[in-house]
Amino acid sequence: MIYSMTGFARVETKAEWGSAVWEIRSVNQRYLETHYRLPEQFRSLEPLLRERFRKRLQRGKVECALRLSFNEANQGAMTFHPELANQLIQAAKQVQTAGADGSINPTDILRWPGVMATQEADVDQMQQQLMSAFDEALTQFLSARASEGESMAALIHQRLDGILSEVESVIAHMPAVLEWQKERIRSKFAEAQVELEDTRVEQEMVLLAQKTDVAEELDRLKSHIGETQKIMKKGGAIGRRLDFMMQEFNREANTLGSKSINKDVTQSAVEIKVLIEQMREQIQNIE
Repeated sequence: MIYSMTGFARVETKAEWGSAVWEIRSVNQRYLETHYRLPEQFRSLEPLLRERFRKRLQRGKVECALRLSFNEANQGAMTFHPELANQLIQAAKQVQTAGADGSINPTDILRWPGVMATQEADVDQMQQQLMSAFDEALTQFLSARASEGESMAALIHQRLDGILSEVESVIAHMPAVLEWQKERIRSKFAEAQVELEDTRVEQEMVLLAQKTDVAEELDRLKSHIGETQKIMKKGGAIGRRLDFMMQEFNREANTLGSKSINKDVTQSAVEIKVLIEQMREQIQNIE
């Protein structure tokens, strides 16, 4: 399976305490880089999330966000702690006995932290539910990356077929190109009124063939096509390998163009470079 480095997933889960929304998005990046936006009370989830991403991803800049919405109707009844309230009242009386002015306000006592408390949801249960929803979001996220990766693979295979077609075209043209060049040499010497022996013509052709021989470049291009197809068939985190293959493709295409002595071969070399660049654009987003 080939994965794109760009993807998006959104999962919403609901429970008695409220609702939560996970969002995961990513873009291409040389290495794996993860960023988190979590509510303060659930910052402790970050190491768990980081570990899950590391197990499933190799490259990409990933942003993971969690948004919570609590259901006030299910926050639980208010609980009164008379022991703490009594301690505060006694302390206030002692202060008054010491000469302080003022009276004890019951509202102030109730506002004191801990006197009145709301029953909170089970945090452990919430974390379990949140992580279950995250796993679902991560699965959808990977599925989205795989779907886009499949589309990229199809485009790359098309470009590889195009390069192979151009290579075969150059191979088919080479005998005619060499014959054309041979006649061109004879014509130039004839215009100069210089008679050459056949052996001299053959020597000139050998020297020309050595300068314009592209058989090695064509063989290497065909070999690179096979190797690239092999890498893509293997799948996984292949972006770096494919990027290296594009460098090799480009090197042979440049040499092919520099050795060209015929417009058809030159056009094929240019077309091969265009196809290589189109593949490179896709590979930049492959994990």
